[in-house]
Amino acid sequence: MRIGLLMNDGCFASGVAALLDVLGTADAVRADVDPSIPAIETVLAGPKRTVHLGSGLSVKTQRPLTELDDLDIVVVPAMGTMTGPATEAALDSRAGQALVRALRSVDPGRVRFAAACTGVFPLAASGLADGRRVTTTWFLAGAFRRRFPAVSLDLDSMVVRDGGVITAGAAFAHIDLALTLVRAVSGDLARQVARLLVIDERPSQAAYVAYDQMAHDDQLVLAFERHARKHLAEPFDVTLAAAAIGVTRRTLERRTKQALGLSPLGVIHRLRLQQAEYLRRTGDLSVEQIARHVGYANAATLRSLQRRHR
Repeated sequence: MRIGLLMNDGCFASGVAALLDVLGTADAVRADVDPSIPAIETVLAGPKRTVHLGSGLSVKTQRPLTELDDLDIVVVPAMGTMTGPATEAALDSRAGQALVRALRSVDPGRVRFAAACTGVFPLAASGLADGRRVTTTWFLAGAFRRRFPAVSLDLDSMVVRDGGVITAGAAFAHIDLALTLVRAVSGDLARQVARLLVIDERPSQAAYVAYDQMAHDDQLVLAFERHARKHLAEPFDVTLAAAAIGVTRRTLERRTKQALGLSPLGVIHRLRLQQAEYLRRTGDLSVEQIARHVGYANAATLRSLQRRHR
């Protein structure tokens, strides 16, 4: 199996390294696990002979972005940006558009595609993810949804597989992505690599998502969030909440879905769980008291929601 990593200047260094190390380890031990497992070859492709990663490290490429036809899987690591505007600027740059063109040049009927973190942005820009479910950097979800409305975004899963497209969450999910690629070759090999590199199973990234830090600039949703925080301890009625900020229920539901991928009630639950965690860490209230402070009738309801969130 031949896996190509498509790199540009500024790529997230640990993402590239994680892919190389996990895939390299898999190839090194595959014969010990099962001699029939095919070789795993990693090929570095880029717009020039030397690519300078975001941390200052440099990587020698083995081929240009125009020579991808013999690959089995094409992988796009993170671009190394941390904000929506920076990510979109990198995507719109000459180098970013060259990457998008390279992805479009590959036959999706023969090759699988994978990406992690902000690397999912150029994959989506190529059109290869249209109508599919993907995941990406959780705090750039708003920018992603605005830019790619034809792509369904799933922030709960660490790795999402939809047809020939595999995507992973924020930066260190490159490890999970690489292990998923190995698992497609051999489950036994993936388990051995996980043991050797001490990789823990992380099926979901939901526990890492802080919804009050998700990048979006929808003023209506921000107004709803401000209203919700002031009334967390009160019973929630979506119609009354919508009226309080001057919109209809349908408008509020549509806008929270666009900005955060959640219903208004989903936003309320996330905010309540965050506040409950804050109260647990910073005070000495009982679970029953915390539950009442954040709008739940009893501790059992709060615990049930916390388990579902995890």
